Amino acid sequence: MKNELLISIISLILFTSCESQNKLTEYVNPLLGSATLWEKEDLGYVRKKATRTWGAETFPGATLPNAMVQLSPVTQYRSGAGYQYEDSVIYGFSHTNKGHWNLLHVPMMPVVGEISPSDYCSHFSHQKETARPGYYQVYLDRYNVNVELTSTLRCAYHKYTFRKEDAKSVLVDIRRSNNTVTEWHIEKSGDKVFTGYQAGEGKIFFYATTNYVINDVVMKKDGHHEVALVNFVNSKDSKPLEMKIGFSFVSVENAKMNLEHEMLHKDFAQVACEADDVWEKLLSKIQVSGGTEREKSLFYSCLYHAFKWPALRSDVNFEYTDIKGNVVNNGFHYYTNPSFWDDYRNKLTLLGMLSPEVTIDVIKSIIDKGEKSNGYMPTFFHGDHASTFIAGSWLRGLRDFDLQRAYNLILKNATVPGKGGRPYLDEYIKRGWIAEKDTVNVPTQDEYKGAVTKTVEYAYDDYAVALVAKELGDKENYDVLIKRANNYKTLFDPGTGFWRGKIEDGSWIADFDPYYPYYQYMYREANAWNALFFAPHDPEGMIKLYPNNKAVENKLDSLFTEPWHGYEVDNMTGFIGNYCHGNQPGHSIPYTYYFIGKQEKSQAVLDSLMGHYYDMGKDKLAYAGMDDAGEMSSWYVFNAIGLYTYSPADPEYIVTVPLFDKVTFYLKDKPFTIVKQGHGRKIRQITYDNEVVDGYFVSHGQLQKGKKLVITVD
Repeated sequence: MKNELLISIISLILFTSCESQNKLTEYVNPLLGSATLWEKEDLGYVRKKATRTWGAETFPGATLPNAMVQLSPVTQYRSGAGYQYEDSVIYGFSHTNKGHWNLLHVPMMPVVGEISPSDYCSHFSHQKETARPGYYQVYLDRYNVNVELTSTLRCAYHKYTFRKEDAKSVLVDIRRSNNTVTEWHIEKSGDKVFTGYQAGEGKIFFYATTNYVINDVVMKKDGHHEVALVNFVNSKDSKPLEMKIGFSFVSVENAKMNLEHEMLHKDFAQVACEADDVWEKLLSKIQVSGGTEREKSLFYSCLYHAFKWPALRSDVNFEYTDIKGNVVNNGFHYYTNPSFWDDYRNKLTLLGMLSPEVTIDVIKSIIDKGEKSNGYMPTFFHGDHASTFIAGSWLRGLRDFDLQRAYNLILKNATVPGKGGRPYLDEYIKRGWIAEKDTVNVPTQDEYKGAVTKTVEYAYDDYAVALVAKELGDKENYDVLIKRANNYKTLFDPGTGFWRGKIEDGSWIADFDPYYPYYQYMYREANAWNALFFAPHDPEGMIKLYPNNKAVENKLDSLFTEPWHGYEVDNMTGFIGNYCHGNQPGHSIPYTYYFIGKQEKSQAVLDSLMGHYYDMGKDKLAYAGMDDAGEMSSWYVFNAIGLYTYSPADPEYIVTVPLFDKVTFYLKDKPFTIVKQGHGRKIRQITYDNEVVDGYFVSHGQLQKGKKLVITVD
């Protein structure tokens, strides 16, 4: 009770000093998405494996939007973001994160007394844990230490309150991360300084200062593991141990420079308050009224999670280490690649709307990488969705990058087979589709071509590249690519109404069960049901593949009512019928109802997803599936305000029924307003600036004018 009271007082003092009352950051719960689904009613099947399904894999620690540093607790290595809410021990606090089983650089942990390198984790309780934007706190029961964390873009601030009678030490698990650590070093570099680096998915350097004199930095090893211990002189004192750590992917000297620039002369409360202010400024770009408190909390928590990736990789002087290992300075901030297969659908558009400067620098970063890697634009998983990102960003008015240079890269991806470009592009160009292996009884997790998914997504990517070709006046390539954009039709099977794989001779794969989920046979992380209706650039042409609108409606109705057949798949959870919201391949399917005159059926699905699939599980902290670098969160943000990026390459949005009565969205500091009038799911009329909108789409250009969008429903 004494410890809990102390923690409450510390948090109250800190955030009273931030003047946090009535801030939007108060709606954010960084723990949302950190729990895992276990129960049948949430998963959609009975869990028989002892291991977890894939959760949303969000992390609760301290970070800023698109920062280099994500300072977060590790409860388990090789497990998504490293933190799982149902765990009961902490192994340390790492400094990078994405939520994809990688990173977790340079974990550190306050310890007391003799420890074993293989046994130093501490139990903790959620009753003694706090998470806010830019701040994380937890009490370590084993060591009786209260941990507080905050951060800047490139620096971490650790504050450890020990008992007065305990000698303080910090364990640096320098040889461990979520990646294979190939190289490492740590040393005392001054009375109150230790430095080093760790290599594993990037070589990260650190420069750490402390408020206690360092006695030594020693390595401790047993038969299983080796760690570093930072020990201090005369550390039995009530004064908390504080560490300010600068990071860089260039050098220790740059890590020190980053620290001096961002944090060195600030105290913990100031850094935490500034972090809160940064998040408040971002969240305030979309202000909502009406709706429930739960909906506001989910909305701002999702908006928060959407802005953690891509991550900064350049220093305050703009230096970065490029993909060739050279230190360069091109005058822009360098970022990691977006998670293109996941977040091209919506998150990257949201990033461009709220953080245009970051978006432009992300584009400049991928251009830099592409030009230094055989001239191919970076890809991720399936498709070539940097093309969608480039086209959609340019057409929405983000112009401060060299479009011709970007086009050269995405055009090569689309037209020149080779390592670094689109897999199986040669056969796609030759016949308009990619063949799959002729086999039977494919285990769910086996790797094949994912031929159906690749074919339909390449067709959409061709459309996106064609849009850029048109902008640049390249008619010859435009004509080729816009024709190829119809290739999504080549694998449609009218006999079953599904997109279906073909073998080399052009015949359909015989062993076809639309309910069976694959990891990458025909479909990527989906079954045939969740691979339906993907042609965002040509929904009308897609509809015409069926005999009539009623056939489309019946197919959609069956998707949302046919039950999941009990298949246990780690990456497919959270079902409405056979539709899986827990993985992104089907996230655009519900809108298909719009194109057959049944918009209200689409809204029924959207309402159910927003109402039940973002705070699932016994602790109400689980998503239906992985957040995938913010894709799942961004889906909620857009639909909650009444807009969705149905075709993200096009500068327009499909209008849905918002959760909130009024939304004020600051687009480049010029607000447009969305107003919902009435109650219900059927959209009766859409007006923009008092003019009736024909259809269900509004353009980005309309929103930029800063007028009022009124959605009348009943």
